[in-house]
Amino acid sequence: MILNVLKVFGLSSFAFFLGIVLTPILTHYFYKYKMWKGHSRSDETNPVSPDFRNIHQQRAAEELNTPRVGGILIWLSTLLVCFLAWLIFIIFPSDLTKKLNFLSKNQTWLPLFVLIASSLVGLVDDLIQIFGKMGNKFFSDADGFPGLPKKARITTVIIIGAIGAWWFFFKLGMTSIMVPFVGEIVLGWLFVPFFIITMLAVFSGGIIDGIDGLAGGIMASVFAAYAGIAFFQNQIDIATFCAVVAGGILAFLWFNIPPARFYMGETGILGLTTTITVVAFLTDAIVVLPIIAFPLFAASGSAIIQMISRKYFKKKVFKIAPIHHHFEAIGWPSYKVTMRFWVISIVFAIIGMVIALIG
Repeated sequence: MILNVLKVFGLSSFAFFLGIVLTPILTHYFYKYKMWKGHSRSDETNPVSPDFRNIHQQRAAEELNTPRVGGILIWLSTLLVCFLAWLIFIIFPSDLTKKLNFLSKNQTWLPLFVLIASSLVGLVDDLIQIFGKMGNKFFSDADGFPGLPKKARITTVIIIGAIGAWWFFFKLGMTSIMVPFVGEIVLGWLFVPFFIITMLAVFSGGIIDGIDGLAGGIMASVFAAYAGIAFFQNQIDIATFCAVVAGGILAFLWFNIPPARFYMGETGILGLTTTITVVAFLTDAIVVLPIIAFPLFAASGSAIIQMISRKYFKKKVFKIAPIHHHFEAIGWPSYKVTMRFWVISIVFAIIGMVIALIG
C-alpha cells in the first residue's frame, strides 16, 4: 500500500515539477515563433453576436499575442514521466523500479496511445490556426477561419474512438457496462457504437476551454477523480497514469491562470477529452462520467439547447452559449466564473467517485 501511494502521488508530483521546469523552455519557442492565432473572432469584421463581442473584446488583444499550444506541456510531461519510469526500470531492474514503472499493456498502453495520437492531431489543428490563411478552401471552418473543418475533427474523433472500441471489444472482450446500484448491462456489439458516441460526447465538452484557467482546473479534478477510482479498484497503473496527467495539468494551470502565459489549444483539449473516455471505460465507471465531468456536459448541453431553441423557437435560452459565457454576459467577472466552475467540478467529481466506488 505504501509503495502504491508513493507511486501515484510521487510520480504525479514529479510530473508537476517537471512541467514547471519545461515551461520556460517551451514558452521560449512559443513566443519566438509567435504561435498564436492570426485572427480573432472578436474582430469587428466578424459577424458574431454583440454579447459575444462585448465579453471578448477585452481579451481580443491577448488572444492574438498569447500562444495557443500550451497543451503540449501536459502530454509531454506525461510522456516523459512514463518514459523515464520505464527507462529506469530497464536500466536498474529491481522490485522498486518495477513497481514505479506504470507502462503496462493491459492498463496504460491504450490511454497513453490515445493521449499522444489525439494531442498530435490537435497540434496539427493548432498549427493550421496559427499559420493558416483566412478562407483556405481545405483548412478553414464554416466562417472562413483557419483550422481543421468541424467535419474533419469529428471524423478524427470517430476514428480514434473506433480504434479504442476495437481494442475494448476484441482485445479485452468488453461487451457490457456497469451501472451503479443496478449491476452489469450487456450491450453486445452495441458496445462499439456506444463507445464512439461517448467519446464524441465528451469531446464536444471541449468547448469549455474559453476562459483562462477554466478547462485546466476542471480537467485536473476529472483526472484526479478517476485516479481515485482506479486506485481503490487496485488498478494502480491507471491510477498513476491519471495522477501523472493531473500533475501535468496543474503545471499547465500554474501558467494559465490570468494573465495566461499560454492557452491549452486543441492539442490539449482533444487529447484530454478522448483520453478520459478511455480511462472511464477501463475503470468500468463510464456511467458516472457525466457526473464527474459535469461542467463538460453542461457546456455542450447548453450549446445544443441554444441551437435547438434558436432553430425551432426563434429565441435564445442563454445570452451566449456555452453556459460559462452566459454568466460572463450577465455580468460575472471571468475569474468568478472560473473559480465557481472549479468548485462545482470538484464537488461533482467527488460525488461521481463515491457513487462509482459504493455502487
